[in-house]
Amino acid sequence: MRTTITLTIAGIVCFVLAGSALAANQVKLRDFRLERSMSKQAQACLECHKREHPGIFSDWAASRHASANITCLDCHLADETDQDISKTHFKQYQRSDTPWGRAEFRVPIAEVVTPKDCSRCHPDEVKQYSRSKHANTIEIMWKIDPWLNKGMNSETERQAGCYYCHGTVLEMDEEGRLSSDTWPNVGVGRINLDGSKGSCTSCHTRHRFSVAEARKPEACGQCHLGPDHPQIEIFTESKHGDIYDTFGDEYNWDAPAGTWTPGIDYRGPTCASCHMSGAGKQLTTHDVTERLSWELQVPLTVRPEDFKPFPSNSNWQVERNKMKDICKQCHGKNWVEDHYTKTDAVVKEYNEVYFKPAKAMLDDLYSKGLLDNSRFFDEHLEVEFYELWHHEGRRARMGTAMMAPDYAWWHGFYECKHRYNGFMQEARHLLETGEKAYIFKDFPNANGDTTRPPVIFGKP
Repeated sequence: MRTTITLTIAGIVCFVLAGSALAANQVKLRDFRLERSMSKQAQACLECHKREHPGIFSDWAASRHASANITCLDCHLADETDQDISKTHFKQYQRSDTPWGRAEFRVPIAEVVTPKDCSRCHPDEVKQYSRSKHANTIEIMWKIDPWLNKGMNSETERQAGCYYCHGTVLEMDEEGRLSSDTWPNVGVGRINLDGSKGSCTSCHTRHRFSVAEARKPEACGQCHLGPDHPQIEIFTESKHGDIYDTFGDEYNWDAPAGTWTPGIDYRGPTCASCHMSGAGKQLTTHDVTERLSWELQVPLTVRPEDFKPFPSNSNWQVERNKMKDICKQCHGKNWVEDHYTKTDAVVKEYNEVYFKPAKAMLDDLYSKGLLDNSRFFDEHLEVEFYELWHHEGRRARMGTAMMAPDYAWWHGFYECKHRYNGFMQEARHLLETGEKAYIFKDFPNANGDTTRPPVIFGKP
């Protein structure tokens, strides 16, 4: 009896030991855990905005920032000495109707998140953006735009129109609030109070900051549209746009930055894939001035390094080869070379046949006193000359470069011919008769300030 019990106990012990050894040798799935934590102030921001601004909170919650535990404070936290501190935000910590309105949660907040703030995590992107035409567009605009330099539109018209895309020079009012004359604004060339230029949320709108959104042509179409620079309409007409309309819902818009690959993640390009995204040997860039071999938006087409208001620090041939490399991801060498041959021919015809003769005629009228050069747009010929290059001339050049034949011809050169003929007919009449051009005496709202922003150009 005792022997039986002893054997039974021994068997149980052996079974347990064997089971333990088996369990120890079994493969286990590694348990990856992210130990997340945030300060009580950061938690207060989220909880308060969740209640006060649910749209902001839900946008953030769906973002990659949220997945990486990047909170409001990582972007909005400021130093007590910063110029752009929101003094009105301090009142939130004196509220009695919310558990988050207490002094213990008080932190200095900047209402405006700038590229300098974004550079804490995205230094390369900010450095590239800072040297682009986007970031410096206010300087460019003031150097070439007669609406501003001649004061031919009002401050209200500028704020509602020009500055919405180009950007404002941010200022604080006497109460420590952002001035309503300069805010709200997310223009690409906005001058921020911390000295940085631009707004990342022009393309990556807050608070989702989606890379997918910035990759889609509609992001660029917020500003690049209309009679003077209809890139979004040109894209829509092109074969690229047709492919996007047909297959765009199949594109992998959320591919991580630097991995978005033609032929794998998308079939046809968008604005971003040609001008910014990486492909082939080309790295991703936030400098939209790269890959350009012509300045198509200026009165007389020039190479980017010869654009006097903002010359690029590059060589047009080097930049053209970069764009060719992008094109060759989907097109053959001959196709790409012939496209550029046609574009160059269009640029030459516009410059020599349309712009230069019209400019020479305008200068002749000024020199003979038949046109008044003290202002602009207040005489019909000045408007005709402006629209010849600013409207039809741009459309002809841009339509060709982006493969939209209707914009190259019907909206472009066809309209150039009529504008040019009308301009020359009226100009020759003044020369033959010696009659001075009629000045629009009732020109509305020609009262804009002509002082260039001191923060860019220095004190006058």
